[in-house]
Amino acid sequence: MSTAHTLKADGPAGLSTAPAHGSTFWLFSDVWNIVRRGLTYYQRQPVNIAWQLGFPILSVLLYGYVFGSAMTVPGGGDYKDFLMPGMFVMTMAFGFINTATVVVYDSTKGVIDRFRSMPMSSSAVVAGRGVTDLLVACAELAIMMLTAMAMGWRPDGGWGFLAAFGLLLWLRFALIWVGVWLGLLVPNPEAAGGLFAVAFPLTMISSIFVAPQLMPDWLGWVAAWNPISSTAAATRDLFGTPVGGGDSWIEQHALLMSGVWPLILTAVFLPLAVRRFQRLSR
Repeated sequence: MSTAHTLKADGPAGLSTAPAHGSTFWLFSDVWNIVRRGLTYYQRQPVNIAWQLGFPILSVLLYGYVFGSAMTVPGGGDYKDFLMPGMFVMTMAFGFINTATVVVYDSTKGVIDRFRSMPMSSSAVVAGRGVTDLLVACAELAIMMLTAMAMGWRPDGGWGFLAAFGLLLWLRFALIWVGVWLGLLVPNPEAAGGLFAVAFPLTMISSIFVAPQLMPDWLGWVAAWNPISSTAAATRDLFGTPVGGGDSWIEQHALLMSGVWPLILTAVFLPLAVRRFQRLSR
């Protein structure tokens, strides 16, 4: 237990003024304080939430109404039913830019240095950022789905809907650590904004907007093996709007890989993010 945490339990002359708590309690307490700070920031800066939601909602309207009549869905069907799950995946995929921007802002303003000077676990700072972003992602998905339903999208209910929602959050959870790691690497918020140049092709060369089998063979292969394509295909099935998949192994096992890809990303980037945070002052 750290010295500061010990002082919380001991009064003058070593007299106990509050029940002592273990390291696990203080870890969760530190995580909650980081989460509360993050949610307070969004509460005081609602324009940030508006910006995060504005682009995907605009994209839904643009692709759904402007280009929707010209798009082809393999096996037939309404393009809106094909598009909406993809748009949810795109929102989760773009989330790592928001994470990186907040982290680099805190880093350049000295907030992270202040956290490091406090007797709190370094993993609590990283975990608190992750929990905050997951809560924001839940709100984003809820508003996106309400927008889609207003446009006529009608998913199947029940366990399939909940499983699809969970897969979307699972992808966002994995990409949080990519964002934290990148946020600790880039020098300033302006550079973090440049990550859009990475995210845009990542989402375009996927099955979010167009089925891979409708692309040129080499590009369709790249899109099929894009991790977010597996989540897009799996959520379409779970929402009740399946699309005839291709013949490749990755497309035939989209549900399996929608769980495996985020697991791989988390296993790689979570330790990198924690290690980078620990080495900031070295």
